[in-house]
Amino acid sequence: MPRDRNEPVRLTKIYTRGGDKGETSLGDGSRAPKLDLRIVAYGIVDELNSQLGLALASPDLPAELRPPLERVQNELFDLGADLSVPFVGTDERLRVTQSMIDGLERLCDEHNETLPELKSFVLPGGTDAAARLHVARAVSRRAELAALTAAGVHDVNPLALVYLNRVSDLLFILSRAANALAARDEPLWRPGGTVSTES
Repeated sequence: MPRDRNEPVRLTKIYTRGGDKGETSLGDGSRAPKLDLRIVAYGIVDELNSQLGLALASPDLPAELRPPLERVQNELFDLGADLSVPFVGTDERLRVTQSMIDGLERLCDEHNETLPELKSFVLPGGTDAAARLHVARAVSRRAELAALTAAGVHDVNPLALVYLNRVSDLLFILSRAANALAARDEPLWRPGGTVSTES
């Protein structure tokens, strides 16, 4: 009997010794080297999720930004599950869907609406929360590139690639929102300029 989607996964044992020789199991039970491009991709997705955990732990994260970040954290596990199973186009596996991407786009529009117009490229920084969100954004770009590389060799759900692209957009917007909600000026790039170190 298939597991209910809302039922948590039960893990009774953490170490299995199954990967001690450099292989691991994909989501369909098949074995693959740990250097397989799909495994590299969902490993970086896991790193991204960890960076979001750090952002959520930031003492100055505005409360308004917590729900979207918690949502993305959960969806990144869905995305990792998607990448871990060969994509055949139509199956009953857990997959990234268009509705998930639509949800990210709505969040982007909602949080970008109140932000000041961009007049230069933004440098990572500002509040602790904003800086952590910028790090997560950079990791999301790396996850997207890894997934694109995997898609050049394996069948990968194309919506997983779109989702990662939207995540980086959302994290950029939320990093700006973290500074705006804290009334903190965001650092801006000054082409050819230098930042004064004088006190």
